[in-house]
Amino acid sequence: MPRTPIEARLAEAGLPPLLRSAWLEIDLDALTGNLAALREATGEGVRVEAVVKADAYGHGAVPVARTLESAGADGLAVATLDEAIELRAAGIGLPILVLYPIPVDGVGEAVARGVALTLGAGEPSASILAAAGDLVRDGSPLVVHVEIDTGLGRGGVAPEVAADTIERVRSARGVRLAGVWSHLAAAERPPSVRDQDATFRAALAPLAEAVAWGSDGRAVERHLAGSGGILGDGASRWDAIRPGLSLYGLIPAGVDAGPGRDAAMARIRPVLSLHARPVRIAELPPGHGVSYGPSFVTTRPSRIATLPVGYGDGWHRFLSDRAFALVRGVRVPLVGRVAMDAVMADVTEVPGIPVHAGDEFVLIGAQGEERITADELAAVGGTISHEVVTPMSRRLARVYDAAGSAVAIRTLSAGRTEWRASSSGMATSATSRSTPS
Repeated sequence: MPRTPIEARLAEAGLPPLLRSAWLEIDLDALTGNLAALREATGEGVRVEAVVKADAYGHGAVPVARTLESAGADGLAVATLDEAIELRAAGIGLPILVLYPIPVDGVGEAVARGVALTLGAGEPSASILAAAGDLVRDGSPLVVHVEIDTGLGRGGVAPEVAADTIERVRSARGVRLAGVWSHLAAAERPPSVRDQDATFRAALAPLAEAVAWGSDGRAVERHLAGSGGILGDGASRWDAIRPGLSLYGLIPAGVDAGPGRDAAMARIRPVLSLHARPVRIAELPPGHGVSYGPSFVTTRPSRIATLPVGYGDGWHRFLSDRAFALVRGVRVPLVGRVAMDAVMADVTEVPGIPVHAGDEFVLIGAQGEERITADELAAVGGTISHEVVTPMSRRLARVYDAAGSAVAIRTLSAGRTEWRASSSGMATSATSRSTPS
């Protein structure tokens, strides 16, 4: 059965129309289902700190965070302080951890917003601790997690000095030690995972009591596993997990299901799909070039559809002449070099009446019995699925679906996410919950 056109679905939901015939659809039911599957893979008593950095891997940080908050996530993780501020400004109340070091000038903002910071090695951490001490006035401390480098080589303190760092944080004025964490370098290789897990355990062993309880008597959270560690083999659960990619329905490259996790992995479903309608359909004669170069020249009378999606939207140039789209459930080649704002599809052989401006194309996602996945596109470019979905630009409207209906839209022109009234618990009204995003 053909889908109801996007224009009709938005109008039925009381949402504004699209101002461009290319858009992303974000399946919020898949998102909450993935969260449930990851909890199943993890077990009881472990916190889920959902990673929503980089605009929630291109899916839209505020709508995704709001949905995860409603679905019972325990906390959120971002890469930068301004990402945390965006969530707080939108009314997100979950604990938020910034995973990368910040400039010392941002410490006051972190304290004011109730955002936890990561401390690692070197002078920046010392400056942040000093700034926190100077800011103490009303008893609200700077919340801190200490990162230990167990093998990634990217950030954190060396295992042999972890104990000293943790003690320094515990004794610092105006600071609350809330967590200790590390990150896996090769989640697809269980022996490497076990080595890092053991290094993390050994680094914490001299401070068993200190790590169990912070300076204010609250439990200190230990966390190691991201998506690969959760679904794969070799990583302890500790006190929390940090799912990122898997929340969005993608499995990290090379990760096989660990013992007892096959069912949970099978439940993970992609959240994002990319859609477009053609802005031009032309009959081109043999010998006619398509796009820059040209890298593609017709060899027969050809019907070429121009789709308004390009590398300015995150559709990579490395996909030139190497990717496909779906229309009427048929896979058609994308031809010619990807431009900033357009890519062309050869629809000459699509059966039935000629493809027209009302036809909906799918560049990522399913249509009929066919599907184009982020993993497929990543393989074309010799990269990973993260790099396919995360760069999707803000000028692509995002339509959020739940229970078979559109419930929200985020557009560049509005500069905010607009929700319709919903009984799903994900939104209240189209105006009261419109927030910058």
